[in-house]
Amino acid sequence: MQSYTQPQGAEPRIELLPEKKLIGKKLSMTLTNNRTAELWGSFMPRRKEVKNTISTDLYSMQVYDPSLDFRNFSPDTVFEKWAATEVTEFTDIPEGMKSYTLKGGLYAVFIHKGTPGAFLKTFRFIFGYWIPQSGYEVDNREHFELLGEKYKNNDPDSEEEVWVPIRKVQ
Repeated sequence: MQSYTQPQGAEPRIELLPEKKLIGKKLSMTLTNNRTAELWGSFMPRRKEVKNTISTDLYSMQVYDPSLDFRNFSPDTVFEKWAATEVTEFTDIPEGMKSYTLKGGLYAVFIHKGTPGAFLKTFRFIFGYWIPQSGYEVDNREHFELLGEKYKNNDPDSEEEVWVPIRKVQ
């Protein structure tokens, strides 16, 4: 069995997330054909056009096909990626943006500290070590990173919350 070192702050908190209303932009991609920079590059200059925002926090959300078995996830698995912000209601949606209702539910919330390049260590800890040892399994709902006040793009001191949907193993 491969050993994993726990990234700083990787022990999660478990939260029951209520449903949330998001407005933003989305693109289909894979990890092999990662278009995240393109997506955020098109959203950030226009984020202030979104009305009724709840905070300055941003959501980097991944939506997977409901039939996906995460044990078969690969770098070529297609998913929908969102750059979004939370709103109180779906009114005055800016042209070229979409609304999305994040279902909510039970989540394991990890803290990733560092640059996006260091994320692989956090990812391996979550999916290679914590999930198999936890008594939980990945649920087929939205995954997202919450980019709050401690998030600093490409900064080694940046922090973001990694929200992984979970359910008790049957």
